[in-house]
Amino acid sequence: SPGRVLVLALDGIDPDVVDLLVSEGKLPNFERLRRAGASGRLVSEKPLLSPIVWTTIATGKPPVRHGIGDFVAVDARTGERRPVTSRMRRVEAVWNIFSEAERSVAVVGWWATWPPEQVRGAVVSDHTAYHFMFPEGFAGEETGSTWPPELAQEIAPLLQKPGDVTAQDLAPFVTISPEELDRPFDFEDDLQHFRWALATARSYRDIGLKLWREERPDLALVYIEGTDTTSHLFGHLFRAQGLAGELAAQQARYGRAVEEMYVFADRLVGDFLAAMDDRTTLAVLSDHGFELGALPDDPSVTRDLRRVSERSHRLEGILYLYGNGVRPGVRFEKPRILDVTPTLLAVAGLAPARDMPGRVLSEALSLPGGGPQRIATYEKGSKGRAEERAENGDPAGDALVEHLRSLGYLGSGSGSDRSPQGDRTLAALHFREGRLAQAEALYAKLVAENPEDAALHASYAGVLGVLGRSGEARRHLEKALALDPLNAEAHHNLAVLYERAGERERAVEEYQKALRYDPRYEPSRDALVRLTGSGVARPSETPAEEKARALAEQAADKARRGDYDGARADLDEAARVAPRYALVYQYRANVAYLRGDEAGAIADLEKALELEPENALYRENLRRLREGSASRPPG
Repeated sequence: SPGRVLVLALDGIDPDVVDLLVSEGKLPNFERLRRAGASGRLVSEKPLLSPIVWTTIATGKPPVRHGIGDFVAVDARTGERRPVTSRMRRVEAVWNIFSEAERSVAVVGWWATWPPEQVRGAVVSDHTAYHFMFPEGFAGEETGSTWPPELAQEIAPLLQKPGDVTAQDLAPFVTISPEELDRPFDFEDDLQHFRWALATARSYRDIGLKLWREERPDLALVYIEGTDTTSHLFGHLFRAQGLAGELAAQQARYGRAVEEMYVFADRLVGDFLAAMDDRTTLAVLSDHGFELGALPDDPSVTRDLRRVSERSHRLEGILYLYGNGVRPGVRFEKPRILDVTPTLLAVAGLAPARDMPGRVLSEALSLPGGGPQRIATYEKGSKGRAEERAENGDPAGDALVEHLRSLGYLGSGSGSDRSPQGDRTLAALHFREGRLAQAEALYAKLVAENPEDAALHASYAGVLGVLGRSGEARRHLEKALALDPLNAEAHHNLAVLYERAGERERAVEEYQKALRYDPRYEPSRDALVRLTGSGVARPSETPAEEKARALAEQAADKARRGDYDGARADLDEAARVAPRYALVYQYRANVAYLRGDEAGAIADLEKALELEPENALYRENLRRLREGSASRPPG
């Protein structure tokens, strides 16, 4: 019969890593879920950004319906970026549906739950873990972090601060000296940032267990972010082989942090398994996977131990169901994030709605009569959810923005970083799903508001091209490339226009430029394979240049692993073999930069640009290096 539902949300847990560690006997509780429950790889949707995906999971609605399009929104009055809030969500979440059905709920740490909504039960919002960073309190904040407000005092003893995480607590994860614990907190300090992630995870675990045991809600959702943060900080070190130099030193200090965080997550699952009764159905899931142990093409991004924002995310996460009403040993066939809310409702004996696109994962469930029939909707018009203006006096929001910026999700706060990224995401989703009129209208608005944003011009041109407005599209692409010559999307969309006009050679040239400036840009790679049979963005080479390229790529592999001396030796040989091959000097500049020799990097790029004066990549990198050097005081 329908009973209680418990959801453990583990951000960024990767199914391949779970499989590996289960096979090694290191995750006994995940192994138990797999053996005695139902499991599969949860298929997410791009963009793989936590507030978007977790809101989709909690509502059963896609982003164009629920309205959350990014980590932050822009305050129209100040231009400042503020974290997304519960007021921006346009539809009912599963905790609203349960509450209105007179079922009790407990929500802990879930994205975009501040300000906390009034529910039948408890909300510990996503701002709660930031409160302990401000001992002076929250002067000027109008809305507390919990519902009911008095719950904040009740859970205060369970909130751990980064400083509460001791050397003994850290010992399984990292190898550090005692003196390092005395540094003041700063999200840019990787050790202190990890202490925050671990303190937050332990706080939300303990709060979730308290509410589950004492309040006995019909539905509990507990979100743990630390698994994702740890992967962003140290994921490139996970079981990476053959590291040298500074990367080897990093691995000696932090190389086991990710694996031990998975072990921590397994113990957390065990804690909640022990707190379950026979009326409980447990769901354990992640919003996406994470590429671990793969060093990036550009090794400079590992200098501060950090990967590059969401590029490390993978589309598949995990999903386990266990307990009351779950058939043991079932393997899901590509469950989607949109399937989660309909399934949770069906497990609880509540009707999924027909305006929820997902399905009930009935193959894993024993539902009386096949489960409840769908109703039309749970929505009540607009719910009064207007576009949110930033709350004044919200230091927790400031801390959240700083956390996101330090992980690479947000830029420096100038230029296009100040434009409304959520609207960009929604416009892109409209375009991807074929709603061209909505996409065109939103992009037109965004371009008018941000006329110096190259990326917006490029995206708008793509929509205009599909609508057959080629002249307008080309004008926007020319503007995009004038603003940013390295914009891969602009080169790609220009190539599409050339191809449609029958100008194959010019199309190939632009596809090659797109791929040269962004080697990960798959649309251009696919187009080159289709047109030329090769997805390589380079012209024909002489035998000497082919040999030099092989040496340069060998050097790049050594540089990725921290062997800068070995990389430089290979590049010196490449320059001897092909002294007028510009690519060699680009690679030499990269290695010089990694070694801290900015003057050498500038000299090598000047040589590369002398050999290929039309190469925008060399020109832009040289400009950035010169500007960076000029902005620093001598000595």
